[in-house]
Amino acid sequence: MSGYVLIGALLGLSAGFAPGPLMTLVISETLQHGVSNGIKVAIVPVITDLPVIIVTFYLSARLTELDHILGMVSLAGGFFILYLACNNLRTVAVAVDINNLPRPRSIMKGILTNILSPHPYMFWLTVGAPVLGTAMKESFIYALVFVAVFYGCLVGSKIVLAVITGKSRTFLAGKAYIYTMKLLGVLLCLFSILLFHDGLQLLGMI
Repeated sequence: MSGYVLIGALLGLSAGFAPGPLMTLVISETLQHGVSNGIKVAIVPVITDLPVIIVTFYLSARLTELDHILGMVSLAGGFFILYLACNNLRTVAVAVDINNLPRPRSIMKGILTNILSPHPYMFWLTVGAPVLGTAMKESFIYALVFVAVFYGCLVGSKIVLAVITGKSRTFLAGKAYIYTMKLLGVLLCLFSILLFHDGLQLLGMI
């Protein structure tokens, strides 16, 4: 189980701290309307991703019997994680100009932003499915633990960003944030290698 906890934490933290539309909304909402409103936007993934998670659970249950398909999905997940890792390694200071941003006046803005973003769908179809498929071969509880840890770290990291932004607007331009993202990028590279290995193994190529 500890392996799924570590994987969920790594992926959740990386997604939570990575620059993107939802992170921008968390920051701008915090700067304009206070930390509590930034936190409201931070919890959006739990609301919007539920249908995607349900579909992924269903697919992963079927994929456990179809090693070749699961192998191809694992390879696709490896490329997607490698893409995210490269973005992390290229992280620079994040500057948010709230004067040029549309004013997010409610949690609905965050919901629409996350629904229209391709990342949740790409993640669950290419990364979540093979991880859940592997976990469910061992125990349904392991799959639930992975999902719980992933969203705990994803939402938790965005809440931390909201709190830090409320206290200090310079954090995202500082070295601590940049080094954290680069470290997560290195760890994601290692995880992508594991996905490539699992994919090739399921396809019978190694």
